[in-house]
Amino acid sequence: MNQEFLYVIAIIMLGYLLKRFNILEEKDGQIISKIIFKITFPALIFVTFNTVKIEASLIYIPIIIFIYGLVATFIALWVFKNKEKEIKGSFMMISSGFNVGLFAFPLVFAIWGMNGLTHFSMFDVGNSMITLGIAYILGSYFSKEGLSLKPVEIFKKLGQSIPLMAYVVASILNLTQIKLPIFIIEVAEIISAANIPLSLLLLGIFLNFRFDKQFMKPMLKYLTFRYALGLLFGVILFFVLPFDEMYRYTLLIGLLLPIASSAITYAVEFKYSMDSIRLIATTSNITVLVSMVILYVFANFIPH
Repeated sequence: MNQEFLYVIAIIMLGYLLKRFNILEEKDGQIISKIIFKITFPALIFVTFNTVKIEASLIYIPIIIFIYGLVATFIALWVFKNKEKEIKGSFMMISSGFNVGLFAFPLVFAIWGMNGLTHFSMFDVGNSMITLGIAYILGSYFSKEGLSLKPVEIFKKLGQSIPLMAYVVASILNLTQIKLPIFIIEVAEIISAANIPLSLLLLGIFLNFRFDKQFMKPMLKYLTFRYALGLLFGVILFFVLPFDEMYRYTLLIGLLLPIASSAITYAVEFKYSMDSIRLIATTSNITVLVSMVILYVFANFIPH
C-alpha cells in the first residue's frame, strides 16, 4: 500500500512541478478538468456499473449523503450566522459537498479496487445532488445579486451535468440488468484508463502551498466545523449501520473528503469578490492536504 500511495503522490507532484516550471498553467488544468468530467469520468462510471452488481443496500448511501448535506448546511448557517453575506455564502457552498471524482477515486482504487469505486460511486450520486443543487442555490442566495433561480433552472442544471446523468443511466442499466454492447464497454475501458492519472495530475496543477494569512481565522473555524461534523457522523454511522465494512468505511472516509471543486466555479458565476474566491481556493487546498493524510493513515495503519 505504501508503494501504491507513492505512485499517487508522485503523479500529483508531477502535476505540481509541471506548473511550477511553467510547462503547464492552471488554465491548462481547466481544459484537463473538462476532459475528465465530460469524457473519462463518465466512461469510468459506465465501466464500473457494468462490471458490478448494485446491491439493494447501496441505494441507501446517496440518501444518507443527501440527508447529511441538508444537516451540515443548517448547522453551517448557525455556525457562520455572524459573517458578512458573501463570506457566509462562500462557506455555505463548501459546507456539505465533497470532491469525490477527482480526489477520492484514484486513492480509493489504490486501496480497494473496483469494489471501492462502486461504493464511492454511490456516495458521489448523493454528493452530486448536494453540490449541483443545495450548494448552487445557497451560493446564489448569498451573492450580492441575491437568489434569482427558478426550479426549472435548477433541474436544467442537474440535467446538464454529464457525470450525474451518467450515474443515473448507468444505475438504471445495472438495476434492470441491461448490458451495453461489448464494443462500447471496451472503448469506455480504454478511455476510463486515463481518468486516474489525469485526475492526479489535475490535483497537482491546482495544488498551492501559499495561504493568505487574512483567511486563517475563518478557515480554522470552518475546518474545525467540517472535520468535526464529518468525523462525528462518520463514526456514528460506522458503528450503527448493519452493513459490511466497505459500506461503513465509505461513509466514514467519504465524510472527511476535501470540499467540492465546483464551489469556485459557482463563486465566479455569481460574481463573488476575488477575496471570496481566494478564500474558497485556499480552503480547498488545505482540505486536499488534510484528507490526503487521513487516507494515507487509514490505508497503512488501520486494519480493513
